[in-house]
Amino acid sequence: MRLAPLLLAAGLSVPAVGATALPNEPVAAVDLARYAGTWYEQAHLPMFFQRKCVADTTAHYSPNADGTLKVVNRCRTRDGSFTEARGVARMVDGRSSTLEVRFAPQWLSWLPMVWGDYWVIALDDAEYRWAMVGAPGRDYLWILSRDPQLDPEVRARLIEQARAMGYPVEKLIDTPQGSQEAAEAR
Repeated sequence: MRLAPLLLAAGLSVPAVGATALPNEPVAAVDLARYAGTWYEQAHLPMFFQRKCVADTTAHYSPNADGTLKVVNRCRTRDGSFTEARGVARMVDGRSSTLEVRFAPQWLSWLPMVWGDYWVIALDDAEYRWAMVGAPGRDYLWILSRDPQLDPEVRARLIEQARAMGYPVEKLIDTPQGSQEAAEAR
């Protein structure tokens, strides 16, 4: 019985396995008008719906009159053709940094399972040149840039931030953009 307090004390002094240094939460706010436009994917966690994408992945957002965003995701497939998915994003609880995205037909929008979490967890507040998107369960992660190639230092900083937030960054898949590497992926 004397051993239990010692073990408890020792356990409290050792960081928990998988503990994170930063909370996994969205940024305070996103100006959706400034966020609109084209973003180039730099890296992502493996996703079933991106299994055919090998390069040149982009996301284009445009505001709708009802406050939602039109979403067009596009990527190059192994045979060199492009595939495209169209959807809509909506704010959750009035927060512009906490969105849900749906690619299913509009008539299914009443089903909760057709909406996927889209949290803007890091953003270049000054110029909106880069963003990082995640989710509450840490199962989604995208690093995005307004330019086809993100500054390597910014990219490294974002990966370290995601790691500190508990994302499995060792599983990140790089996304070639309009380069020799993209051509070779075809």
